[in-house]
Amino acid sequence: MQQIVPHLWYDSQAVEAANWYVSIFAHSAIKSVSQLHDTPSGDVDTVEFELNGVSFSAISAGPYFTLNSAISLMVTCRSAEEVDRLYASLGEGAEILMPLGAYPFSKRYVWLEDKFGLSWQLCYFETDEITQKIRPVLLFAADVCGKAEEALAFYHSVFPGSVWGYVNHYLPGEARDPRAKTNYAEMTLLGHQFVAMDHGIGGDEPFNEAFSFMVLCETQDQIDDYWEKLSAVPEAEQCGWLKDKFGLSWQIVPVQMNEMLASATPEEAQRITQAFLQMKKLDIRALEEARLGL
Repeated sequence: MQQIVPHLWYDSQAVEAANWYVSIFAHSAIKSVSQLHDTPSGDVDTVEFELNGVSFSAISAGPYFTLNSAISLMVTCRSAEEVDRLYASLGEGAEILMPLGAYPFSKRYVWLEDKFGLSWQLCYFETDEITQKIRPVLLFAADVCGKAEEALAFYHSVFPGSVWGYVNHYLPGEARDPRAKTNYAEMTLLGHQFVAMDHGIGGDEPFNEAFSFMVLCETQDQIDDYWEKLSAVPEAEQCGWLKDKFGLSWQIVPVQMNEMLASATPEEAQRITQAFLQMKKLDIRALEEARLGL
């Protein structure tokens, strides 16, 4: 089971976007589509889907948060032709951040924001060492520029069994922003591979709630532990959401949450929804009691 799941926030296009992505990537599928009623955003659609074996979750919950390039998805392509094929689809109506071409780090690469606002890096890697086809890339900019490696060290201390990967630093004078230190670093957290880098040209887009990471927890003790270690912005705590000291958003949720909602009657689902909307840190026992009407 994938324990860290990237979560995407859309205004109203979550299901449409998920279906489009599934049509583009091999070994992909929509796993479930459901609706939450009477939330602060009204009735909202949620969708669980898989792209090339990597699980994702998305929600249509209004225009409160907008995806940006602070977090992108890097696709490891095994040929230049694969880059071109994916670009032909994802490039439809996209904003190009770095044009398709050859770069010192890749013979075929492009960085774009697709028509739904999600940022992708399509990169031809001549190596078999990268086993996760799609990896989130955290781009540390603005107030956290220069803290990419510090952040990974922090996450390494939070998530048990984390593994460092390849790390590369900017050479003196290579980055336009003098704060930037790390131009590429890899880490595996709970089996999920991440890439992190400092913004070398002085970008100012911060992390926000539009792209968060769900941490699926088996027990209340795990929820309590991750919440205590990660939460650094009290005003951001709501419905299992938190922000860490680098501004990255996480959702600390019980692994049985989706199953609880999927198997619930409409009345049970309504009680569960109203219960978690009142919570900051999620309480498994209180959610189960809400389901039972206790």
